[in-house]
Amino acid sequence: MQRSLSSALATLCGIAIVISVCSCGKSPAGGKLLVGFSQIGAESGWRSAETDSIRSEAEKRGVDLKFSDAQQKQENQIKAIRSFIAQKVDAIILAPVVETGWEPVLMEVQRAKIPVVLVDRGIKVSDESLYATLIASDFVEEGRMAGEWLVQKLGGKGNVVELQGTTGAAPAIDRKKGFEQAIAKAPGIKIIKSQTGDFTRAKGKEVMEAFLKAEGKNIQAVYAHNDDMALGALQAIEEAGLKPGQDLVVVSIDGVKGAFEAMVAGKLNCTVECNPLLGPAAFDAVEALHAGKSVPKKSIVQDKVFDQSTAKATIDSRKY
Repeated sequence: MQRSLSSALATLCGIAIVISVCSCGKSPAGGKLLVGFSQIGAESGWRSAETDSIRSEAEKRGVDLKFSDAQQKQENQIKAIRSFIAQKVDAIILAPVVETGWEPVLMEVQRAKIPVVLVDRGIKVSDESLYATLIASDFVEEGRMAGEWLVQKLGGKGNVVELQGTTGAAPAIDRKKGFEQAIAKAPGIKIIKSQTGDFTRAKGKEVMEAFLKAEGKNIQAVYAHNDDMALGALQAIEEAGLKPGQDLVVVSIDGVKGAFEAMVAGKLNCTVECNPLLGPAAFDAVEALHAGKSVPKKSIVQDKVFDQSTAKATIDSRKY
């Protein structure tokens, strides 16, 4: 009732309501904020840590969270978003599986006057008012940091195989771009094989096995777009009778605890952090939007590079 009254008053006063401002009415959930969260899936330790962060922060703030696991399928995310619209949520938190294909459903969200908070991945739309804010790391910079570290480690020479993330996903596109920018400064380093491993450990292992069969001793280094694929690759390298971290240099991105354990064991050489603990920032944005306040269009999370020389000193402080 209060939601309808707010809309009516806004119309009478001639106030334009845009996606970045939600109704000041209470949610149907007994006065609590009602928020829908469409998550990509549970394909990696990083993704699970992000989900835990969103869920725990919702509980901490007394938010009624409607969670949907898309199992890495965009069509499932679109269905979830339409379900959130039907439930008249106060806001939607979306971790988009791919960059494109969102405009039709987000136009529906906009018509329902529900703000959208993007977390960890951006989207490509012709109208940026379709979402309120993006909270994410700079994936291009992450790829660049990984590439710069590898150039130095290899002394500017070597053949690299690349385990890409999910095709069409923002981190896969940007981490490849940043890495290629970095190694372009070292003409002696070349990517000789590149294939998607879908950000999963099992697929990372499978693709690395194929790389080893095809190229064998021609490979000096492995670049994985996330730690889970790298951990799968480590297993494939060991099963091929080689020593990861010694016979092959392995660098990846995310900075999950499993990567730190692999660095301490001398198997993974380097990981670039990508902080998944986005719950506090996401709900800060949700609450600000609900109160009619403006938020930055994009908030960048600062990340760091860790290698074997720093892993042991920092592993105990890892929260994910």
